[in-house]
Amino acid sequence: MTKVLIADKLSPQAIAVFKQRGVEVDVKTGLKPDELIAIIGGYEGLAVRSSTKVTKDVLLAGKKLKVIGRAGIGVDNVDVPAASAHGVVVMNTPFGNSVTTAEHAVTLMMAMARQIPQANASTHAGKWEKNAFMGVELAGKTLGLIGCGNIGSIVADRAQGLKMKVITYDPFLSTERADALHVEKVELDELLKRADVISLHTPMSETTRNILNKDSLAKCKKGVRIVNCARGGLVNEVDLKAALESGQVAGAALDVFEEEPATANPLFGMSQVICTPHLGASTAEAQKNVAVQVAEQMADYLTKGAVTNALNIPSMSAEDAARLKPYVQLAELLGGFAGQLTETGIKKVTIEYEGNVAKLNTKPLTAVAVKGLLAPLVEGVNMVNAPVIAKERNIEVSSISHNRASDYQTLLRVTVVTEKRTRTVAGTLSGDKPRIVEVNGIKLEAGLGTYMLYVNNDDKPGFIGSLGTLLGKNKINIAYFHLGRNEAQDEAIALVEVDQPVSPEMLAEICTLPSVRQAKALLF
Repeated sequence: MTKVLIADKLSPQAIAVFKQRGVEVDVKTGLKPDELIAIIGGYEGLAVRSSTKVTKDVLLAGKKLKVIGRAGIGVDNVDVPAASAHGVVVMNTPFGNSVTTAEHAVTLMMAMARQIPQANASTHAGKWEKNAFMGVELAGKTLGLIGCGNIGSIVADRAQGLKMKVITYDPFLSTERADALHVEKVELDELLKRADVISLHTPMSETTRNILNKDSLAKCKKGVRIVNCARGGLVNEVDLKAALESGQVAGAALDVFEEEPATANPLFGMSQVICTPHLGASTAEAQKNVAVQVAEQMADYLTKGAVTNALNIPSMSAEDAARLKPYVQLAELLGGFAGQLTETGIKKVTIEYEGNVAKLNTKPLTAVAVKGLLAPLVEGVNMVNAPVIAKERNIEVSSISHNRASDYQTLLRVTVVTEKRTRTVAGTLSGDKPRIVEVNGIKLEAGLGTYMLYVNNDDKPGFIGSLGTLLGKNKINIAYFHLGRNEAQDEAIALVEVDQPVSPEMLAEICTLPSVRQAKALLF
């Protein structure tokens, strides 16, 4: 009989779901890494929350392992690339704790506004300091949401019930979706300037890391209050401490920290700061929801082959999987390429197929391309839920399979229409390896390494030398340098594979080079 190991504490209803669907269950929580490695070879499925670390060694020992289910959204504790290499499906439950996390953010905001924890501690101590805890009303105040996806939109709804005005910075939020949520979409600097309270609801990425730092906090309204129930590292904790000490920030309420478990932190002990130990998903309802959902998903996969909320494979039949594998990689890379270059709300995305790929089942490929497009700024997106998220954001998704002759045996093109521009990127397969062959109508041939630098520039003499000199000065080694330009010879593109990541400071320096129109550090 198929067996699943539950390695972290889950609701008992998860056990019932597995048994009802003919899956045998063992519950062994609190295992040390070597203890897990010693027994994982006997199981086809592994269900975890955030405590158990699913490492390369665990996956290597799990010879029979077919699926890992994470009861919750974050998979920082699961080595997803290693799981993919071992043919193990990784699933999560991206929506099971949305309401709970949103409610926690609103609770922290209200507690901060009225200094509830501080007043509670004082009163328990018998001090009766009635005049020491002067609060502020939230009614009529402006709440600035950095990120307005699934959780952020719930926070917006609850805040509007408190008669707050809600503005949001979310480059992937369409104007139509913002109107439906009754929120005002603004640029980040405007949000910083206008918000009385800022709440973060964005995933962690190179774009969002330290999005609230010394410089951005200085742009805020004096006396702003900060709430973070999303990810540690979105707020620079040292910079926040300085802003609190100067009075630029009146208060902060944090459920997440750069290092967890957070047993020491520069913000601990500050009277203006409320801290909770990552309780965003900690309600009985949320834990029941994610436990039942992960059990249902894992059982359906193990008994029927159905794939739901998988992070590393698209929804497809077993027959399609082997045939589509190289095309899946190409679609995701093209979507990710376009997504990392996109800076404003997306209105429409079209995926075109020519040559051999047009004869295949392209539906999973479209989902994978959209997943790659949305992944840089959307929490919890995967191959299965990407079309749903796109629909929620009023992004029109279409695909076209052409019978016409192509210059390539296979060609896949992604066209993204945003609020400000249209961008295209096309690719093909060289053997089974993806290659970029066109960007914005400009032809170039390039493979994609882990660290890539994209530069769009005026086609003028001296640019290549200036860029190479700057990279060399910053000890960035060039692996491959690919160039393309349009026929009018007024616009060019450089796609450079480098051996080291390009820092934001380095990117800003590149943008100061004469003739540079856009520069982006890409990660694949």
